[in-house]
Amino acid sequence: MPNQRRGAPRSESARLAILQATARLFAQRGYEHLSIEGIAAEAGVSKQTIYRWWPAKSDLVADCLLDGMLLPSRLTIPDTGDLRADLIAWLEQLFRLLQEPDGRGLMISLIAAATANEQIGGRLRDSLGGDSSLAARLATGVEAGQLRGDAPVTELGEALVGAMIVKALSGRPGESADAVRLVDALLVPPG
Repeated sequence: MPNQRRGAPRSESARLAILQATARLFAQRGYEHLSIEGIAAEAGVSKQTIYRWWPAKSDLVADCLLDGMLLPSRLTIPDTGDLRADLIAWLEQLFRLLQEPDGRGLMISLIAAATANEQIGGRLRDSLGGDSSLAARLATGVEAGQLRGDAPVTELGEALVGAMIVKALSGRPGESADAVRLVDALLVPPG
């Protein structure tokens, strides 16, 4: 049975205030120093309100990230017209994020939230792999003849995101050469 929330319906203004407070405090303090108490004070709501809607800090951070309030430019793939170069640049940017003090913690919290909550997992898949800018960019590569016409763009996107998740879980951040090898292994040019 999917996770169903109990209690009073969410107030959209309170939800936004909580997400905005989370984003501000995350930017100031990082994930490790982010507390529900601090978020509640910043947003002007009770801790109970936050815990009723988000059972864990990682769920709240995941929602904030998936709503585009954290790192929006890092999750969007560029479109310079060169698919290979765009994918490599995007992966290198994500690998650099994993090397930042709070970057790995952020990704781990996102992964943890996605495994604990089906809705967050679905949003993560759609945001990063399935119906995302990544899948759209891969489809543009097909249209431009940079990728086979029958290329499985959703699966290619999932493979790229999966590689980044493995890097986050292993604690071994990727390097530029890793991004190049991964992209070259996945992209089969039209033939």
